[in-house]
Amino acid sequence: MFDAEWFWELDGRLRQMGLDNDVQSFDQIRENLAHPRRCTPDEFADHCAYVILAGGFSQNTARRIHTLICDALRRGADAGQLYQIFHNKNKTVAIDRIWRDRVTFCAGYYACRGVDARLNYLAQLPHIGRITAHHLGRNLGEDVVKYDIWIQRLGTLYARNPALAAKINNAHLDPDVRAACDDMFNALVAVTDMPRGYIDVVLWRAAQNKLISFDFL
Repeated sequence: MFDAEWFWELDGRLRQMGLDNDVQSFDQIRENLAHPRRCTPDEFADHCAYVILAGGFSQNTARRIHTLICDALRRGADAGQLYQIFHNKNKTVAIDRIWRDRVTFCAGYYACRGVDARLNYLAQLPHIGRITAHHLGRNLGEDVVKYDIWIQRLGTLYARNPALAAKINNAHLDPDVRAACDDMFNALVAVTDMPRGYIDVVLWRAAQNKLISFDFL
């Protein structure tokens, strides 16, 4: 595990299974990380809506609801009408707020200097937060990773340190777990020559779809 052959085998299996996507395809994610482009305010709001909806749902479900939500927003739907599509008031209110203020939020993001500043900005948006900000940032073209529960488990597996398993927490990222994840990404970047953000999405999809064994944990 954790060598180039293992990584590209996972990549290939996901493509064969038709699972090579997030809100974008794997190839689109690679291109966007290599050559980031500035999103329009509408595109920025769309990306925000997707990561808000994705938490706690399968990707297919999130993508289906995302399409319905974005279509409704473009027709002028308000938060109440969004709630009729997706019955989560906190999320639909947040998506509505971001859509209404998308010009301001998008401009604020691009006004930030440096990746850390942009991630900090995203984390302050309605219903985004620290971990989801990394998912959103990657979809916007930042070469960052989302330290969610799957990536934390993989980092612990890479470190071969059972004690780290007790520190895995999707709400509060433990510094030791993050360090293990970063070591894993650094090693895979070195052997694959791929961006961290691309390695992240491949590992996340593979873990989510049980292509990786976590027996050690």
